[in-house]
Amino acid sequence: MKIIVRPAVSGDLSPLLTLYSELNPDDAPLPQERADAVWATISHQQGRTVLVADAEGVVAGTADCLVLPNLTRGGRAILFVENVVVAKAFQRRGVGRRLMDAVVRLGESAGCYKVQLLSADDEYVHRFYESCGFLARAEGFRRYIERHDQVM
Repeated sequence: MKIIVRPAVSGDLSPLLTLYSELNPDDAPLPQERADAVWATISHQQGRTVLVADAEGVVAGTADCLVLPNLTRGGRAILFVENVVVAKAFQRRGVGRRLMDAVVRLGESAGCYKVQLLSADDEYVHRFYESCGFLARAEGFRRYIERHDQVM
């Protein structure tokens, strides 16, 4: 199976939404108008790259990357990675590894000093990231923000 990792384009929005529904199955589907508006913001955001793993014409996986400028480490940026998902039908076929290799190359080309991501508490996923050269080096904290409005 030939896998090409490339930046997502507007025609990838529908398959991306399908992948994200696998990542977060309890989320309500985004209305198309809202999805289009969010995609427009993402695609014009400086330093933001949504990568897709294209497996012979099928969007099989994705990783959302953001280069964050930084005033420490000699001014070298940090690459943050979010929403990494490989479709169930393509797992254990090299798609995730190709995505993570591309993520690291993106960080290198942007002059980043590190690639950082958070992972759910899933031992299988942790072993995967470790096999890709990532180390569990910090404890992550997060605070979810409760919605008080209905932004559409």
